[in-house]
Amino acid sequence: MSAATRLRRLKEDAEIIVFEQGPHVSYANCGLPYHVGEVIPAESDLLLQTPQSLKNRFNLDIRVNSRVIKLNPSEKTVEVKNLDSGETYSESYDSLVLSTGAKPRMADIPGAERAHVLRDVPDAVKIKDLVDKGQIASAAIIGAGFIGVELAENLQHRGVLTTLIGWRDTILPQYDPEMIEPLQALLVKNGIQLELNAQTVEVKERSIMLADGKEIAADLVVMAIGVEADHSLAVAAGLRIGAAGGIWVDDQMRTSSPDIYAVGDAAEKANSLTGQNQMIWLANLANRHGRLVADVIAGEKVSARKAIGTGIIGAYGMAAAVTGLTESTAIALGIKHQVIHLHPGSHAGYYPGAERVSLKVLFDPATGKLLGAQGIGFDGVDKRIDVIATAIFGGLTIDDLMDLELAYAPAFGSAKDPINQAGYVGNNVREGKTPNIQWYEVEAAQAAGTLVVDVRTEDENQAGSIPNSILIPLDDLRGRIGELEGKQIIVTCAVGQRGHTATQILRSHGIDVRNLDGGYTTWRTGMDARERAKN
Repeated sequence: MSAATRLRRLKEDAEIIVFEQGPHVSYANCGLPYHVGEVIPAESDLLLQTPQSLKNRFNLDIRVNSRVIKLNPSEKTVEVKNLDSGETYSESYDSLVLSTGAKPRMADIPGAERAHVLRDVPDAVKIKDLVDKGQIASAAIIGAGFIGVELAENLQHRGVLTTLIGWRDTILPQYDPEMIEPLQALLVKNGIQLELNAQTVEVKERSIMLADGKEIAADLVVMAIGVEADHSLAVAAGLRIGAAGGIWVDDQMRTSSPDIYAVGDAAEKANSLTGQNQMIWLANLANRHGRLVADVIAGEKVSARKAIGTGIIGAYGMAAAVTGLTESTAIALGIKHQVIHLHPGSHAGYYPGAERVSLKVLFDPATGKLLGAQGIGFDGVDKRIDVIATAIFGGLTIDDLMDLELAYAPAFGSAKDPINQAGYVGNNVREGKTPNIQWYEVEAAQAAGTLVVDVRTEDENQAGSIPNSILIPLDDLRGRIGELEGKQIIVTCAVGQRGHTATQILRSHGIDVRNLDGGYTTWRTGMDARERAKN
């Protein structure tokens, strides 16, 4: 619809026809889980426009319940089936835009046909109606991605005992484990059951069966194991399908057939950080490319910018956001990177209501170019990730973050905003002032003879510490240098700040020392994620 309405604004005399196989156009599919949970109570609230409203304002010929069943590129026609009447007819085009989106993946297991999916408004209405009628006491959601997590929260809000089943070590594999663990813990705290590293092998009438023999009660089963490009029309027409599995397009969204374009979740996106094409299921990119393809058809000199990939999810007041590369992706692709973790406040600590914002930032160790970031917390996460996403888009470095002038008042931020702090920490690491070590590297370092020194207070240490570490509070460190001379040291504190000071003290005495990145806080969440995956 963004392509159609933009094209009308550019070409008042064009004939613009839109075919939609369902009953609705221009609906808020990102709001579907929240309709089930009655956060968005009315079905009509999901419908942004109707065929009639779009006809009135944009003079669009919108044909709902009309499925395109074949493309004829050589003839420049499409064959359409009216799902109400059963009639089939042909329509010609000068330019054709494919915006068929993505469809839910279905597991090939016995009983899978009894599982629901959540793709469009009728899907959400069907699930909500079952809950409304009191027919659903328990639910199993197969898949722990964005849709699965959002739907789990909303079903739990409705009093449904909900189990979220993921086949990987964590929910939301778009995040690194230590960053998503706080959200996992919050889901469990609020009554959602997690089954990780689990494989569903059968959907029964009122339950599901896992590969380990465990049976999960489930009056409702929802398949949410991901999506795939809905490109069957393109495949049948002989259009090129890319390596990532979507419709191949150039930087003007043109397919391998010159007068056919593809946008949205059906089309591949070029990634600016990896240089590869990939599938990025994001509404903002879909809307942007819809607008762009209308410009191209109208003769404008435009081309698509490569994508970064920025997303956010919320549950029970907590937000988790990501932009660019994660550490796991960088490792998998062999992209050189440096990692930092920090845990600052959402605004000035002396002003009431400050919450912890946990950030993880990746950058190129040679150039400092920003590569990605993740954030999690109850306040201020979205704006920090948005700033870093903008910085990545603009080609900024980790050092540039130190100098960004960001809005400050005690209720909104701090004089050293978390973004600036990320710059300071990253600069110290990149210039070698504070060599760091990651949470998952500590155990191997200890096994090789490295000593972990906890520089927190005794009370903090008693509340939880890294096994086989020794306590030397920071204020006592200068007086106990002799105990550490000639040894390889890892220093740890709560979040890394005191560890940075301890690192400088020990380095000035010629001691080989590294600071535990993100301190005990990052180590603890990482280890919790590891233990949760085992259990």
